[in-house]
Amino acid sequence: MYGACSTMGLTLSTGAMFVNAGYADHVLCVTSSHYASAERQFRFPSDYGNQRPLSAEWTVTGSGAVVLESVQTHTTTQLDIPLAKITGVTTGKIVDYGITDSMNMGAAMAPAACDTIYRHFEDFGRSVNDYDAVLTGDLGVVGRQILLDLLKEKNIDLSSVHQDCGLLIYDNQKQDTHSGGSGCGCAASVLAAYILPRVVSGFWKRVLFVPTGAMLSKVSFNEGESVAGIAHGVVIEHISKETEV
Repeated sequence: MYGACSTMGLTLSTGAMFVNAGYADHVLCVTSSHYASAERQFRFPSDYGNQRPLSAEWTVTGSGAVVLESVQTHTTTQLDIPLAKITGVTTGKIVDYGITDSMNMGAAMAPAACDTIYRHFEDFGRSVNDYDAVLTGDLGVVGRQILLDLLKEKNIDLSSVHQDCGLLIYDNQKQDTHSGGSGCGCAASVLAAYILPRVVSGFWKRVLFVPTGAMLSKVSFNEGESVAGIAHGVVIEHISKETEV
């Protein structure tokens, strides 16, 4: 499956649906990205030495994987350890604000993240206060501010709980990745190494994971076409042996 940088959310939500419907007992969700290949295809080869604008993001070389299991047949809950489970999904829709700059993916993806988060709160009857954290995929410095501004127009203040994987994965002060990290491996790596351990430990009881993707091809933006965005929302909650599964 492929949904640009939103791929981890796409595979998680689809895999959860398969498991919940009884079509699968075990589903492996894994994705990755590499700096050199992504930059060469969608921007400029590294050896070209072009100057990157401050709105540009740095493609993450990384990978993340999780296993989804049915609560009826899986073996993990037989162990006396806390777990995390997917309890809800808000499938994203294509949102296109006419952004044509491939060096500003945050601006292209932020409207889609706004749409998914807003629809999620409406569909589930929830608010910001129902989540310990809302984590977007790779909006970066530019896209994060756009997202917060767009949600404020809908009377939603996300600033207290929002974090972005593109800003978490790098130390931007020391590594100078400009707007932050991006790529399919960005959200996946942060999910596996940062988000899930906090949920499993109970530090976070419920989070909304919203990987974001920019839908462009290697030639579309060079032809002046706009870059549409998409974002998939996945609710992940902490459970323990004492919690009813």
